[in-house]
Amino acid sequence: MSKFLTLMLAVITFAACTNSNEKMNKCENDTWDKVFPLSEKVNHKKVSFKTQYGFTLVGDLYTPKELSNQVPSTKYAAIAVSGPFGATKEQSSGLYAMKMAERGFVALAFDPSFTGESSGEPRRTASPDINTEDFMAAVDYLSKLPEVDANRIGIIGICGWGGIALNAAAADTRIKATVASTMYDMTRVSGNGYFDSADTEEARHEARVALAAQRLAAPAAMAGGVIDPQPDDAPQFVKDYHDYYKTPRGYHARSGNSNDGWRVIGTQAYANSRFLYYINEIRSAVLIMHGENAHSRYFGEAAYHYMVDGKADGYKTVVAPNPCPENKELLIIPDASHCDIYDGGFTEPAGKGEPKNLIPWDKLAEFFNKNLK
Repeated sequence: MSKFLTLMLAVITFAACTNSNEKMNKCENDTWDKVFPLSEKVNHKKVSFKTQYGFTLVGDLYTPKELSNQVPSTKYAAIAVSGPFGATKEQSSGLYAMKMAERGFVALAFDPSFTGESSGEPRRTASPDINTEDFMAAVDYLSKLPEVDANRIGIIGICGWGGIALNAAAADTRIKATVASTMYDMTRVSGNGYFDSADTEEARHEARVALAAQRLAAPAAMAGGVIDPQPDDAPQFVKDYHDYYKTPRGYHARSGNSNDGWRVIGTQAYANSRFLYYINEIRSAVLIMHGENAHSRYFGEAAYHYMVDGKADGYKTVVAPNPCPENKELLIIPDASHCDIYDGGFTEPAGKGEPKNLIPWDKLAEFFNKNLK
């Protein structure tokens, strides 16, 4: 196996799906199984919907408590949320959706295809096209709800789903506002390695040879979820992933990141694609949010400048500046790491104490209220 592929498997600490014991499509089971407590300000129910590829996605719909007291003609702005890559709706995306519902939005957190309670075979895999469609199918679902104004829908993508969210916003003009939170560009890291350390034809060829060989391997080779136990010399961001996914703070039985990861060839198509090619043409509002100390910060900053200025380090294509730069924002959160923006961060030790509240929930609500009019 190539050195590049070995590095990818050892260091990428998220996965595309969950272990083989996961249960799919159990929408009748509405018991609370999230890693965060249910807010008294919202209502919650389990829902499901179809994608254009025929997969069934399962989600958690959060609505403001006040909604049940409104007249039937009242229409709300809505937000679809997914991510991080390899996580489930019971983790960060569910928290984001609930916090947005507290602030007056109808919010949907969903499991992507091949992941969690959603359908798709083989499990533990991913697809640039299918994952982008997942977001657009969530917009379809929200658009049909009687309590939702179909002209006022936004999306939030967290970590690897931040890049997917930008790709969806570039493709689907129904998406009026997008937040990419602590984002990864999964296509860039899959093709170039972390920090573009393998951005050469030779390195990519070596990885392609190894991935091609894996297609005929039996059983299919697996890339681990979060490395456990942690080696002493693990980078700090790998330790941060462990503190979230492998402790009571964020562990979930259906999360690939918390358990045994994904099929090695699951990101083969990602390595040969690029999500951000057309984001300079997104006319709707975009907020890219990153922690000051996040190892992934370079993804978000490059995406912002590529979107607004038409050029950025790490991208070879120089494109025209955005036609609507005035509604694009880059927000850097002081003292925050990558995983702090999953749930607000926690005091030590991991999984205990009180959250640091590093996520600016009111700022997110302000952004969506302004742009989902």
